[in-house]
Amino acid sequence: MAELGHVRGLQLRRALALRPEGRVEEVVGLVVEGTCPQAAVGDLIEVRGHGHRVYAEVIGLRRGRVLAIPLGEVRGIAIGDAIIHRNVAATVACGESLLGRAIDATGRPIDHGAPLGGDLLPRAIYGVPPPALSRRPIEEALSTGLRAIDGPLTLGRGQRVGIMAGAGVGKSRLLADLVGGATADVVVVALIGERGREVGEFLERTLTPQARARSVAVVATSDQSPLLRMRGAFVATAVAEHFAAHGADVLLVMDSLTRFAMAQREIGLAVGEPPATRGYTPSVFAMLPRLLERAGRFQRGSVTGVYTVLVEGDDLGDPVGDSARSILDGHIVLSRSLAGRGHFPAIDVLASVSRVQDQVVSQRRAALSAGLRRLIAELTEAEELVAIGAHVPGASPAIDGALARRSAIHEFLRQAPATRSDSAEIEGLMAKLVEGGT
Repeated sequence: MAELGHVRGLQLRRALALRPEGRVEEVVGLVVEGTCPQAAVGDLIEVRGHGHRVYAEVIGLRRGRVLAIPLGEVRGIAIGDAIIHRNVAATVACGESLLGRAIDATGRPIDHGAPLGGDLLPRAIYGVPPPALSRRPIEEALSTGLRAIDGPLTLGRGQRVGIMAGAGVGKSRLLADLVGGATADVVVVALIGERGREVGEFLERTLTPQARARSVAVVATSDQSPLLRMRGAFVATAVAEHFAAHGADVLLVMDSLTRFAMAQREIGLAVGEPPATRGYTPSVFAMLPRLLERAGRFQRGSVTGVYTVLVEGDDLGDPVGDSARSILDGHIVLSRSLAGRGHFPAIDVLASVSRVQDQVVSQRRAALSAGLRRLIAELTEAEELVAIGAHVPGASPAIDGALARRSAIHEFLRQAPATRSDSAEIEGLMAKLVEGGT
């Protein structure tokens, strides 16, 4: 009898836990409105109707009603459906068993592999950036194996850098090289708003098996709810933070920050925010630092963030790009002109900058990097003069020297996919270019 009473008590508690606390009153576009007095912004609620059950996240409160966006389809939700407050903040399960796996924006595996292991621990996805004075200085270089980056644009472990690129200039190829060649213990790849076809190609064909084995992929495709696309970026950041908290040096690669901003814009417009800059709502520019500031070098471990920014028509004045550059510690610009000439990676060195380079390299290496940038600038000027027929040999020794080294400079900046150069080799090649070799 005691056992029967225990079972009945458990059933009663479960029934009370799932007792409807409100009802759906309105559904407009992506937003479900209804009553749920105890729900707070960021909480999960469950919408139950005839034959369907949908989870949603509370994204706003208005005149005593909650505004929520479902994690799944809005279709099927009806007036009067029950709203059950789950009373839990959004979390993702993190642990070693995530390595080599692909998960969605809710943390569920999507790669048809075995169930995730029992080592997983919940971590809040909407964490807060660490206090400014708790961060450690960025003092160690992050080797990528790419000469065009490790030479004139050396990155630091814990740095945040943007890759500014239009469509079709080799962005995916560069990301694959970074994932495969960067010296990191763990790599977290966030594919936000990507086409479904490209997700499989990137994970199965572009990444090597070795790169995948130490990677966690977080996927939110373009056909999914804007809430899932927005959450995907925060889920990937939370996973990276988990490994960093256990002492790992993590590389977080997010493609793309622009699609994250677009998803947040859709959410903002859906709840009635006014568009501010080129259609982006104020919440977009408030959300960007909350996401980007979570990467860095901490008391234990680090998260080096690489975020792609899609620039429309190669316009670097895009609002998302402008806002990102003001927060990030540097940016790498991919040039359509270089890509059109078959120059890969198509990095425009002169338009790019690493704000921590001088902190992570020796004085000699910094001097060689500065000399290489001057040489590239002189070569760019020389090629423009040659193109218009205005170059006079002997008029400028600097320009003549740059033209004499043209082939060597281009050979240094070009690199075949999946090839790597170590630090000593890169420094030797830069010295040969800058100090007079041809």
